[in-house]
Order: sequence, then structure tokens, then C-alpha cells
Amino acid sequence: MSSQPIVRVPLSHLGPDPEPERRFRLLERLRHRLRTRHYSEKTEKAYCGWVRRFVLFHDQRHPNTMGEPEIAEFLTHLANEKNVSAQTQNQALHAILFLYRHVLARPIGFVPEIAPARRPRRLPVVLSQAEVRMILEGMRGVPRLCATLMYGSGLRVSECLSLRVKDVDFDRREILVRAGKGDKDRRVPLPATVIPALRVHLERVRQQFFRDPARGISGAALPGALGRKLPNADREWIWQFVFPATRPFKEKSTGLLRRHHLHHTVIQRAVTEAARSTGIAKRATCHSLRHSFATHLLEAGADIRTIQELLGHSSVQTTMVYTHVLNRGGMGVQSPADRL
Repeated sequence: MSSQPIVRVPLSHLGPDPEPERRFRLLERLRHRLRTRHYSEKTEKAYCGWVRRFVLFHDQRHPNTMGEPEIAEFLTHLANEKNVSAQTQNQALHAILFLYRHVLARPIGFVPEIAPARRPRRLPVVLSQAEVRMILEGMRGVPRLCATLMYGSGLRVSECLSLRVKDVDFDRREILVRAGKGDKDRRVPLPATVIPALRVHLERVRQQFFRDPARGISGAALPGALGRKLPNADREWIWQFVFPATRPFKEKSTGLLRRHHLHHTVIQRAVTEAARSTGIAKRATCHSLRHSFATHLLEAGADIRTIQELLGHSSVQTTMVYTHVLNRGGMGVQSPADRL
């Protein structure tokens, strides 16, 4: 154990909510470094959560007074007591290493106990076309539109809900996904079957957008620094969300009422309930629709590299998992029982 004097972090320094005016507190310093390096909001929230749990696990000792043994003890606790997955354990490790390397400027030496855990290969849950049809038929309104786009375009639920009006091109029948996972843009097909319903939906959203100013509701907030670069863009129709929330929210920095996009739990709950009501014996989720998109394209003869581009995968090895779930039996062979 370290011979340094024990310094404890007050609980007030470990609050879950960011406080920009308190820049010298541990989590605020961590948030500042993550934002400087352009990490996503989800990663920031996850890393801060893991650092908070790490400090609380060691009785609020300051990370400066700890090192490799304490990190190994915490990760062992996660694996043996909490039974977390290898992916979760690795995320906790990366969060703590980021804290030491980029916030505390203390490199962590090699310790066998804190080597990244091996991630087992898991096959995705894939629905048949009949099962997808049953789920979609059990949904109505906006959730059905979103589910159709996730299956027909291979979108993640966050990518679907963050679509803006300008990203949907009806003439070219394509959708431009902006800042997807890994902050990458890509183009995906717009299913022809969804176009009529999507046009009707957008007209309804457009009418709501023009009524909102009379109720004191401003347009959707712009990402990053675009709000300063294009100060009037939030009042333009093309920058509004395709799937806006039913209720506005008050923006902390400006105090303005704005209409953000629909919360992802609304769609996730609708897909889960539709799958349950149809009696499908699979754990069908929003991501299952994306997995089914890739698998069904592969079954139809699409090239694996094309599917990689449509899904936004950095490596074709990630996309290759769908070759193991084709609807041709295990490993693509015929069972000998079928030849009896």
C-alpha cells in the first residue's frame, strides 16, 4: 500500500451533476479534460460514474494517495462481487486510467490484475422478417415510424431520434446520419414504404413548430458551437428534430424553453411491449432491429463491405459477426437429420 498520508474526498466533490464554477474539484477536472478531448456526453457520464464509485469503494480516499493495488482491488471487486461483464470491467478500467493519466498526470505501471478483461464473442439477437412484421404491426404512431427506420435504415435508436429535418432527403431516398457513434457521418437508405407516413408526420411537426413561438417555445438547440456560428438557425425549420418531444424543457445556459427530441426510453419501451404482445420468444430490442437489417441484407446477397459502410463500423471484423447468424443453420450447413 502507498505510504502517502490519507486524504479524503468530500462527498460534495463527487456530485453527479456538473458544476462548471467549481473547476478544482475532482469530477469537474475530469469533465473538463473529457470535453477538451471531445469525448461524447455518454462517455463523460460513464467515466465520472466509475471514478465516483472507485473513490467511494476506497472510503473516499483521494486517487492521488492510491495506485495500482487499489485499482486492482476495485476491478476484482467488480468481477467477483458484482459479476459485471468483461465490457463493463474494461470501461471502469479505462475511466480510472484516464483519470490518472490525463487529470492527475500520474502514469500507472503494469500490474497483471488490471490488464483488460477478455471480451467473449456474443452473437446478436436477430429477428426473422415475419417477426419484424409482427412487431411493426403491433405499434402505432411515432414509435412505429422510428422502429421502421431502425429496421429499414439500420439506425441506432439515438441516431434515429437525433435526426433533423435537413437530414432526410426524400428525392434521393436517403438519410444522412450526422455524428453517429465515433462522431462519424454516413448515408443510409430511406425505405420507400415509410415515405408517405413520414411526410404526414413532418407536416404535423411543421405546424407545431410554427405554433411554438406564440407559446414562448424556441426552436431546437444546435449542436456544438453552431449556435454561436449560426445564431438564427434555431428558428429555421430545417434544423428542427424529426421526432420532437411532446413537452419542452428549459435550457440551463439561456433559460429558454426549447423542444428537444423524443427520449429514447419511449421508443425502447414501445418496441419491447410490441414484441412481448406478439409472443416472440426472443429478447427483441431496438438494437435487434438494426441487427436484423444487417442480417437480412446479407441473406439477400449484399456485399459485407457495403453493410459495413451502412452500419458505420470502423472495421469489417465487427460486421463479420452477421455471417454467423445467417438463416441457413449453424455455420451455414444443412443438418444431417434433415437428410434422413
